[in-house]
Amino acid sequence: TTVGVYEYWVDFDSAAVILSNDVYIVAHSSADSVILAQSDMTYSSLSNGDDGFALVYGSEPPSPVNPDSGGYVILDWIGDWNGDPGSGWDVASVSSATANHTLIRKCSVSQGDTNWILSAGTSPVNSQWIVLANNNWSDIGQHTTSPCIIVYGCTDTIACDYDSSAT
Repeated sequence: TTVGVYEYWVDFDSAAVILSNDVYIVAHSSADSVILAQSDMTYSSLSNGDDGFALVYGSEPPSPVNPDSGGYVILDWIGDWNGDPGSGWDVASVSSATANHTLIRKCSVSQGDTNWILSAGTSPVNSQWIVLANNNWSDIGQHTTSPCIIVYGCTDTIACDYDSSAT
């Protein structure tokens, strides 16, 4: 409603943890049973694709305010708070991809991005997201559609246990 300001604040469940290389799924409480079985948290007011969501660090202010006011910092985005985008945001050259599609963050992305425009990208190559068809949950809870392969090991070139194939 107000450009640059959130409308609703949602806290993670008190015991929520997102492990390194893990997937954290927030599902609508009436989602398909396949999604609910994999979900880490449910929330009954999830978007129809045209509401921006931010992952933030900090405390909920007494009333909705712009992040520049202090109290919290944005760590990552899906969409933004810059007004209604219409039916959804374009992602990886897919029109309104945040509505009626499945978005998967590429496994090569190792931290949040505070610039939604760069994160969404303009093509499948420069986007941080893979856009799948609506109701395609074949990758739920894992990263198999992305070409990343994690090889555990030491990446310190001067260490005695250095592994050149480790990622």
